[in-house]
Amino acid sequence: MQSHQWAHRLPDWRAAAMAGVAGGVVFLVLDLMASALSGAGLWAPTHMIAAIVMGSGALASPASFSFAIVVTALIVHFVLAIAMGLILGLIMAPFHFDSSWGMASAVGAVFGLAVYLFNFYGMTSFFPWFAEARGWITLIAHVIFGIVMADAYLKMEAKEEDRSGSALA
Repeated sequence: MQSHQWAHRLPDWRAAAMAGVAGGVVFLVLDLMASALSGAGLWAPTHMIAAIVMGSGALASPASFSFAIVVTALIVHFVLAIAMGLILGLIMAPFHFDSSWGMASAVGAVFGLAVYLFNFYGMTSFFPWFAEARGWITLIAHVIFGIVMADAYLKMEAKEEDRSGSALA
């Protein structure tokens, strides 16, 4: 039953977590740059992210630097980015892309779009301040986040297969 073997292929968890970190770094840089260029202030995204665990009080003075807010935001951001990397790894693992960067990028782009919709439309009932960040720039940053994660996963998974001497089937 060769056609059903794909369903039993487990993700490379290490590659998925590291892909989440890679995507998280790229997304964070894009988000901070976009926020600074838009006039909202460089630190505004960190206040919005930290408010997930610190509450809406973290939203006060969004343009100002706060060590506690930045550290909290980084922890929350990278925990979520790693979780997204693990989820994307679960999605990608059953399909052996054979170094198909175009297909991996397409899967990543769709995943990034889904994360954007979930975060900025679904989660706004819990975190209403996310509605302020809706828009094309945030959408594009999420799509890039997904592409970077998918491509990083493909690259790191391929390296792991090369080290083991055989493909994971």
